[in-house]
Amino acid sequence: MPRKSPYDMNLSSDERLSLESMARRYTSPYCDVIRAKIVLLADEGFPTTSSPPSSIRLARSSASGASDLLFLDSPAWRLTLGAGVKPAFPPSLVVQVKALACELPHRLGLPLSRLSIEEIRRHVVSHGLVAEISGATIWRWLSTDALRPWQHRSWIFPRDPNFAAKAGPVLDLYERIWEGAPLDENDFVISADEKTSIQARRRKHPTLPPAPNHSIRVEHEYFREGAWTYLAAWDVHRAKVFGRCEVKNGMAPVERLVSEVMNQEPYKSARRVFWIMDNCSAHRGQKAVDRFRAKWPNAILIHTPVHASWLNQIEIYFSIVQRKVLTPNDFSSLAELEQRLLAFQGHYERTASPFKWTFTRRDLHNLLAKIAAKRLAPAA
Repeated sequence: MPRKSPYDMNLSSDERLSLESMARRYTSPYCDVIRAKIVLLADEGFPTTSSPPSSIRLARSSASGASDLLFLDSPAWRLTLGAGVKPAFPPSLVVQVKALACELPHRLGLPLSRLSIEEIRRHVVSHGLVAEISGATIWRWLSTDALRPWQHRSWIFPRDPNFAAKAGPVLDLYERIWEGAPLDENDFVISADEKTSIQARRRKHPTLPPAPNHSIRVEHEYFREGAWTYLAAWDVHRAKVFGRCEVKNGMAPVERLVSEVMNQEPYKSARRVFWIMDNCSAHRGQKAVDRFRAKWPNAILIHTPVHASWLNQIEIYFSIVQRKVLTPNDFSSLAELEQRLLAFQGHYERTASPFKWTFTRRDLHNLLAKIAAKRLAPAA
């Protein structure tokens, strides 16, 4: 039987919780995990070393507000935990691996679009930087700097030379401001667009419902039953949605959607109804603005800048439709797809509220200044 340690650790509950968390955390350095486990065992009375527990101190970094850090001072503890032993890999190798992860694969002569942990490991070994290394070690090094070369994000610089001038009024309308003056209760803001080529895919075998230990099962193969263009309009401040399915997009389908909205109250007798749309050919340019005003005198068409669909709130609603209605896609016919899309509008409205839009003119100014700085920066 191991003898009880003559030294009383007297860990506080907070210290013990912190050490237990460190001991369980698989991303912690291995030496920290071992140290935490040793101190926890010592606190439970297990024998540790002949050195007194004063060699163990829990020091708090008051300046950084960091969590409790474990330091082991005595020579005996250092020997026990391997402190002072030369690391398995030199720091220069860690730097080289991180630099490798920050390179584009084609610059390294690799026929890849993105690097994985395994690709980095093989490259390091094949170029003689180290004889052998595990993927877990490389992952641990990269994770300290949040390097994930296997991920990617798409982005685009604003292409419209009048981006700020066009985006500003849209952002003002979301804040219920037009030309510097607040909108009144008889002004409305509508965000509208088209979601094209929504297919109705009839699966070759029936979709199976969820069951214990099984998620929904959807057959991979399907029959094409046709496709709809879904036109929708979102009342930005009232959380109302209007939509219709059309065989194809064009000026006539867009006018049918606008008429559906403008021929009912409160929009019919409103003072102004602002329609925010993109530059699709069905409603592009000054001709579309004039066409709107001729058909509906109280309608004002506002265009978003080119390549700025993220400024149009209807895209948020489309993303909800994609997740909640169209994924997975299993419809026996175009009629069923249409019925589901239109029924979802009423279903969504029952619990909907206006989107919490937080991007303002000030944010736009800061974004464009940041982009301008990147454009003017010298190439690396």
